[in-house]
Amino acid sequence: MIVMDSNVISKGHLPQVAKAVICQDVDLKGEITIGPSSVVHPKATIFALVGPIVIGSGCIIEEAVIIVNRRKEVMRIGDNNLFEIGCRVESPAIGNNNTVSTRARVHHTVRISNFCVIGAGCLVVPTEDETLEEYTSVDGIWSGRGKVQETDLRMKHAEYLREMLPKFNRLRRGDGT
Repeated sequence: MIVMDSNVISKGHLPQVAKAVICQDVDLKGEITIGPSSVVHPKATIFALVGPIVIGSGCIIEEAVIIVNRRKEVMRIGDNNLFEIGCRVESPAIGNNNTVSTRARVHHTVRISNFCVIGAGCLVVPTEDETLEEYTSVDGIWSGRGKVQETDLRMKHAEYLREMLPKFNRLRRGDGT
């Protein structure tokens, strides 16, 4: 069953009153509610396998996005979220104004609060249940270690630059010239 807007509209009966835009070439399974002003692009997949999925208003779900609920509890996706091309989301709770970038993956053990950004190609897969705080930006593989992981990432980045820059760039000598 698909429910759009505040009116209950079943999958087989979609009058023009419905305010959400859902392309015909979308794969929908299970009990799904899509809020007003939301847009679902072609080739998107939304599967409510065990529990229902409730998508808020103003969300944009682009091509090849996969949203799956494998839990019995309701998967709630807030308002004004952007799911970019090819991302996969199994998070049981997503707040408002978040961005899941191209080809990112969000595991079912993660809950996303508000104003978070999951960078392109990032994997968010902590081993235990975790909630990302507001305004969190993930730009790598997130194992749930937070600040320790960020420090490790910066050290690896600096090491990489120290190795690669001399190979492809002229460096200044130690005397400042």
